Amino acid sequence: MYRILVKDQTDGIKEMTLEDLQKRDYSLVWVDILAPQEYEANILRTYFNFHPLTIEDCLDRINQRPKVDFYQSYMFFIIHSLNENFERNEIDIYVNEKAIVTVHEDHIEEIDKVWGVTDQLDTSIHVLHKIIDAVVDAYLPKAYQIEEQLNVLEDHLQHSLNNDPMSQLYEIRTMISRLRRIILPMNDLMYRIIHSERISALSEHHHYLNDVYDHLLKLKELVDGYKEFSTDLRDSYMAVSSNKMNETMMTLTIITTIFMPLTFIAGLYGMNFSEMPGLSFRNGFWYVLLFMIIITVIMMILFMLKGWLFRRLYRNEK
Repeated sequence: MYRILVKDQTDGIKEMTLEDLQKRDYSLVWVDILAPQEYEANILRTYFNFHPLTIEDCLDRINQRPKVDFYQSYMFFIIHSLNENFERNEIDIYVNEKAIVTVHEDHIEEIDKVWGVTDQLDTSIHVLHKIIDAVVDAYLPKAYQIEEQLNVLEDHLQHSLNNDPMSQLYEIRTMISRLRRIILPMNDLMYRIIHSERISALSEHHHYLNDVYDHLLKLKELVDGYKEFSTDLRDSYMAVSSNKMNETMMTLTIITTIFMPLTFIAGLYGMNFSEMPGLSFRNGFWYVLLFMIIITVIMMILFMLKGWLFRRLYRNEK
């Protein structure tokens, strides 16, 4: 499936078929190919005479790394857009002096956005810049989405540990990793483009491309910051969880320690012997019970003096 947009000085912008395109020359031609099959590949091969290796890249279902290849009469670019699920969508772009050909497997909103404003663009390089700029600008909302989720998760960790947020945190780290795997190669590609001496046509758009490169540098810094932030949240959660577990173990240990002498006394006088001291004592049960209460109170006072008992209550009062 493909569509063709042309522009000239007399008729302006209009869409047409490939057969009509062959009848005359235009100042700007944009061919957009969606989900290329053998028929579209044959157009690239016969009508435009593109290199077979680039056509193979276009038909390959595995995402290629962003790159730029230089040929005698055209340039071949591969860039990546980002969909709602933080997955990469490859966009293959051919650019020569008067034409630009875009090839992509899935629907790309950024392509449609630039397609709608082609009447404001004069050259194929200008269209290339607009596509790359739209793709890079679409990264930023995804980055802010990650930041918002991290902030919400941080508030959740500060106020409650009843629900386990680790699954959500790992999901956010996956999103960060996917975004980072797109931004870094795109950053390298833009650096190569703006510093290449072989693309003389880009000289008049150098400042615009530098602006796109600055956006990528900003995004790289944001993503690196998010990665460190998520690591800090993970470490904080693990530390708080470990501290909470230690407090729980201390509470259980204190309870066990208090009941140890009581269990010993109860076990001692629970032995089934007919001759034991104090068995015939009339009020022996109450004296033993009082003795056990005194031991419990003394041990609780000692634990409180050492700060082991009611630690959470004292901390909340402070």
